[in-house]
Amino acid sequence: LNGSVHVTDCGLYCLTYSCFYSRALEVSAEENAARMKRKRCEGSGESCSPADWIRQEDCPVGIRNVGNTCWFSAVIQSLFHLPVFRRLVLNYCLSERVLEKCTSHSKRNIAFMQELRCLFALMVGSNRRFVDPSAAVELLRDAFRTSEAQQDVSEFTHKLLDWLEDAFQLAANGNNPEDKQNNPMVQLFYGTFVAERLHEGKIMSNIEQFGQYPLQVNGFDDLDECLEGAMVEGEIESLHSDQTMSSGQERWFSKLPPVLTFELSRFEFNQSLGRPEKIHKKLEFPQVIYMDRYLHKNVDQTHGRRGEVKRLKDQLTVLQQKLEGYKNYGSGPTKYPLADMLQYVLEFATTKPTDVSPASVPSNPPLHTEPSSGDSSQTEPDDAGSSDGSDCLQTATQKTPIHKPFTQCRPPMEMPLQPAPHSVTEEELYFVRSCLQRWRAEVENTVNELKASIDKVSQALEGMYSDNSLCQVPYRLHAVLVHEGQASAGHYWAYIYDHANKRWLKYNDVMVTESTWEELVRDSYGGMTNASAYCLMYINTDDETGQALKGMDSLPSILRRYVREDNRWFQQELREWEEQFCQAQCEEVHIEKPIPEEPQNPEQEPKPEPVQEQTNEVSEGPSTDSTPASAQDSEAMQGVIFAIAKARQVFDKDGPEAGLIKAFHEEYSRLYELSQEETTPQQDPRLQHVLVYLFQNQAPNRVIERTLLEQFADRNLSFDDRAVSIMREARSKIRLIKPEDMDMDEYLVKPIRCIKLIKSDSKDIYNVTKDLYLK
Repeated sequence: LNGSVHVTDCGLYCLTYSCFYSRALEVSAEENAARMKRKRCEGSGESCSPADWIRQEDCPVGIRNVGNTCWFSAVIQSLFHLPVFRRLVLNYCLSERVLEKCTSHSKRNIAFMQELRCLFALMVGSNRRFVDPSAAVELLRDAFRTSEAQQDVSEFTHKLLDWLEDAFQLAANGNNPEDKQNNPMVQLFYGTFVAERLHEGKIMSNIEQFGQYPLQVNGFDDLDECLEGAMVEGEIESLHSDQTMSSGQERWFSKLPPVLTFELSRFEFNQSLGRPEKIHKKLEFPQVIYMDRYLHKNVDQTHGRRGEVKRLKDQLTVLQQKLEGYKNYGSGPTKYPLADMLQYVLEFATTKPTDVSPASVPSNPPLHTEPSSGDSSQTEPDDAGSSDGSDCLQTATQKTPIHKPFTQCRPPMEMPLQPAPHSVTEEELYFVRSCLQRWRAEVENTVNELKASIDKVSQALEGMYSDNSLCQVPYRLHAVLVHEGQASAGHYWAYIYDHANKRWLKYNDVMVTESTWEELVRDSYGGMTNASAYCLMYINTDDETGQALKGMDSLPSILRRYVREDNRWFQQELREWEEQFCQAQCEEVHIEKPIPEEPQNPEQEPKPEPVQEQTNEVSEGPSTDSTPASAQDSEAMQGVIFAIAKARQVFDKDGPEAGLIKAFHEEYSRLYELSQEETTPQQDPRLQHVLVYLFQNQAPNRVIERTLLEQFADRNLSFDDRAVSIMREARSKIRLIKPEDMDMDEYLVKPIRCIKLIKSDSKDIYNVTKDLYLK
């Protein structure tokens, strides 16, 4: 391409790749950095600490919510983590001949494609923890009625795939409809099914294409039931429900795409209220689903299985009805288990009757009775109180037992709480007991046999489609898009499976956190909260599954330069923040510093502070003539600051020494990779950092290590406690390097040889290297 720019009347433009490169380096990276800086702390979950802006090692990049765009983040993250899709987007290209023939509609799609390439490139190699998608979002929003309305995931995904399909159609072979099947978007996301129906005794069939397959949630308990209901619009027996539908059409998949997407219809329009409502019904879905039973090539086998399912379902219904009769027995409104009722009757029959019936016990027993002899009534009063009173008390006690806890050792026998027959002979009791025990045993055996038969039939139903012949086409759950809220508003996020590390990750705008299957189930199945799965994305288990991101090496050279330029702007942001932070700290210290009191005795002058230790420490580091701000402006210092920030987690977990080792490794690796870049007349990496010069001229390892350690020992790194600790640790390491450890001959000979080679090309490099190595 020659770098020309095509502009239409409506202002849409199409960038060719030379021009795109210039815009990427000079405009897009700068604008992206400006957006990130302007809205740094506006979004939820975003921190104002620069350490929290930096992407951690092996951690995916989040996407900023730029105003009701959580739907964009959820879908884009799900697509980005498909290796095939990511590679297609990053390597998208068009010929100049095609660009010249593009309509305004096509140029809009191509412009969006270029913005998506930039976004994907940043998601691969950016040093930021999250990126800004504003440029791509603004192009998409123009296709919707209003830019402020929160978009539906399915609506957005349809629009996105349509635009991508059109863009790749141009790259395939212009607008030739015959080449549509060669479109990589069609090959990746679209499949075909055969629709068959019976008409006047003949089977009519036609082949149709599908992308995102819609599934109803109401009336079903799991994903397989939803598929059965969607594929067969005739009488079909569900494995778990008693519902049947009648129509005359069946659908069978004839070709499944590598990425199989199911739309779960969780919204319905309420006619009485005049507005849509969300369906919060629970719907289960597996991590691996086998699609064999829905394929057109397995029609006969699946029909046979469905007939068997119908027979087993009928058998199961009869068994459950019989069991229900034993578990809820009786002709009245209240029913009880029959076995329990027989046991209760047996307990009543075997309860022994009491000697005294409750009717013989008066409610108020008399305190005085007639004397047994007439002589007793003529006794002295004192004697009467002692003899007659005791006789009366004894008579009353015999009729109504009274428990005296302080005078009796054990309470008297109490009346039974349960009712009992008034009288029963041994012969009658034997006959009743034998019958009830035999009947109860028969009932229990019958109930157990019914339960065993029900379990056997249920297992047969569960395993109806689980044999090897119908488990040849597995699809693995790749992503789950979750909606939390109601039909009118809510929030979207995504769970995406990390195949390389075998874990689930939760992508919630800028936040990317590790998750579990249990958390995914709680948020996605529905029925418990107002959060539920809205879209399921399955992938076939091919060679692409499990491939991890390969970093900057996976990017085309033009996007690699774009990402590096954006990272440079990001380092500048960090530098500006650190300068502001250091300035604020200095001002705070200056304000809080107390004014020393004048000594009362003029002869007592304040003693100067000892400076010997400070002098020794400063002498070990780099030159201290520069101010903190100017020192931090240098690219070398920015690399050190960035390395310290990336070592934050190691520092917090294992301490300063481990943090220094991690930061040292990060900066060492960065500079070594920079030294491997090709030198051009416009750019010489040796001028960017002294370590790059040393690497390219094969300096001794001890020289390189000490030079880099001196960078970490610079006193200007004291902008926070973590940096101060690493600075002190670096100085202690420098003290351990003794003079005899340095091979001075090798230290001097190689630089001098290199100086002679470069002197003729650049006097400035000669002066710099001479000062560095011969001072």
